[in-house]
Amino acid sequence: MTIPRLSLIAMLISVGLSQAVLAATEDNTAKHAITHEDVWLMKRVGAPLPSPDGKWAVFSVTDPAYDSKEQWSDLWIKALNDDTPARRLTFSKGSEGSLNWSPDSRYLVFVAKRDGDEAAQIYRLDLQTGGEAQRLTSLTLGARAPRYSPDGKQLLFVSDIYPGNGSEDDIKKSAKEHKERKYSARAYETFPPRYFDKWLDDKKVRLFVMDAEPGAKPRDLLSSTRLVTLPGFGGAQGDDGQSLEALWAPDGKTVLFIASTNRDELARASGYTQIYSMPVAGGEPQQLTRDRHSYHSLKFGNEGKALFALTEAEQEGKVYDVTRLISFTWPFTSTTPKVLTATLDRSIARYVLPAGSNRVVFSYEHAGLEQLHSMNLQGGDLRAEKSLPTGSINSLAAGGKAMVGVWESSINPPEVYAFGQNGPKRLTSFNTERAAGIDWQTPEHFWFKASDGRMIHNMLVKPANFDPAKKYPLFAVIHGGAANMWRDQFVLRWNYHLLAQPGYVVLLTDYKGSTGYGEEFARAIQGDPLKGPADEINEAVDEAVKKYSYIDGSRLAAGGASYGGHLANWLQATSTRYKAIVSHAGEMDLIMQWGTSDSIHGREVNSGGPVWGDQPVWREQSPVLQAGNHAKGTGYTAPILISVGELDYRVPANNALMNYALQHRLNVPAKLLVFPDENHWILKGENSRYFYKEVHGWLAKYLK
Repeated sequence: MTIPRLSLIAMLISVGLSQAVLAATEDNTAKHAITHEDVWLMKRVGAPLPSPDGKWAVFSVTDPAYDSKEQWSDLWIKALNDDTPARRLTFSKGSEGSLNWSPDSRYLVFVAKRDGDEAAQIYRLDLQTGGEAQRLTSLTLGARAPRYSPDGKQLLFVSDIYPGNGSEDDIKKSAKEHKERKYSARAYETFPPRYFDKWLDDKKVRLFVMDAEPGAKPRDLLSSTRLVTLPGFGGAQGDDGQSLEALWAPDGKTVLFIASTNRDELARASGYTQIYSMPVAGGEPQQLTRDRHSYHSLKFGNEGKALFALTEAEQEGKVYDVTRLISFTWPFTSTTPKVLTATLDRSIARYVLPAGSNRVVFSYEHAGLEQLHSMNLQGGDLRAEKSLPTGSINSLAAGGKAMVGVWESSINPPEVYAFGQNGPKRLTSFNTERAAGIDWQTPEHFWFKASDGRMIHNMLVKPANFDPAKKYPLFAVIHGGAANMWRDQFVLRWNYHLLAQPGYVVLLTDYKGSTGYGEEFARAIQGDPLKGPADEINEAVDEAVKKYSYIDGSRLAAGGASYGGHLANWLQATSTRYKAIVSHAGEMDLIMQWGTSDSIHGREVNSGGPVWGDQPVWREQSPVLQAGNHAKGTGYTAPILISVGELDYRVPANNALMNYALQHRLNVPAKLLVFPDENHWILKGENSRYFYKEVHGWLAKYLK
């Protein structure tokens, strides 16, 4: 199918780029090569939430610092009907999250951990009278994800209990017992026992409802139901524990929520989530969907007559399913939804339902960008909406007729924008001045046809003071995932321009397995997890060297993190073309990774069966088992920089240790960086600065 989008000329006219919205056009001042301080100290603008009347948008802004004690994050508010600057709403040490407006746009609730709070609680801010925010909850295990009822009188939110607890007094007693234990052992009978950088505990997620007033008593909706006694009951796992996405029905008498009932099967089957409803007054939840799909992102539209959602089919035996936009009639007349994007071979990233409109507006990834599109509520008349011609939308929300979100590109750090009929309009300027002082260019896009016949998209990033008459080393940087895509956006980890800064051209390739190119493309790595993608990266390098005369084909390096680290290890194991390799959180042995990671079923699907079967992928595509290539002179020759977070449970540190041991066994130059206080990502400022210094030093040692 053809992806609908505006022509570049039409977009340039519609968004008025002549007014120098983009930092790349601001050439009237002296500019400098990007520094780590430029990357780390850019203000981090959170997703804006517009008020129901469409007059205001509230969002968080983090002012980062290398010392976390000096960093602050607070809420800001911006009028949507005039050009007055955004103003700061809160002035607290902790951060605020999980924003939600009251239906009359007077109150704002959020979650924060303030002085005296042992756990994050719900606070309410009166935007009409001003003053300090009031704490609404004082629960032992805290509260999160508050949602106002349609009449504004009640709040629905998520909290936790310990097994067997029936009241807040019980929870308080259990918490005290946990704190006073004399032993430190953890015990598990469920899988997985850990997630990213956390060992999981025995807390159980629950939904609560309370009057939206200080001192009101919360009521647990789920603990007395049969549903929560099912061995597989639970919510989506996140950094803050399990979540139960919940939504009020239009009548205010019913709540909907998303939950799983097969979490006990995660070691041997794909997990899935279903839609449930239950009366606020209490009772047994009713399962509204009855399949093995996953549903999320619930919203009511069409004046409350339709329930919209995003869904993945969770096809057993497949490694990827596109995310589709669906709708149900409300109240439910059928458990079979209408698939609105059935003919669109892209995953819907986010969607909104502006008031008074008969269209649903959404975004999806394609070829390095994420832009806006829309269709009518019946799933017809698909068309492109006004979007900026570069970069990516990374949040989108509607309030009344207003649509706001965050747009960014690799040379335009995040800012709040208004979207809609009048085209994208920048509402904030937290980072524009600093960005304008940096010598950087927007990435250059190019495609080529791989040997397997697939069209492969790439972006090329050039260093500061770029001179096309010179020759530059090439650094092929590989994205993780593999269900991911290189996006034209500003990033902290593996920032394209900071990697290029010493004088490298950075190549970003969307190998098969990437998102943004359809379901088949993303599924193409099934049974071929490393070799096929790595071959396409090698071909992309060849194409870039052939296409661009300023690239020095004799000075090549490759690197990546997570799945990108897996592929970096494979390239070192199977190729001699690279003078240096950088591998962060990369696996070395598919079988070891299966047994020590926090997820295993998807690895079996991707490799064709369990590790004890006769599937050759487990052995033929494990980097460590290609060590014989060293003696043949066909691999394991490039010096490698290996790094890992000691708290990484997704790609545990044993992979890095095995990698480092193998390099010394083969007498290949190697350096190991271990970050004891980091997980799958390097998230602390000074650690990040050190990481970039080491990467630059490693590349300089072997490329210059």
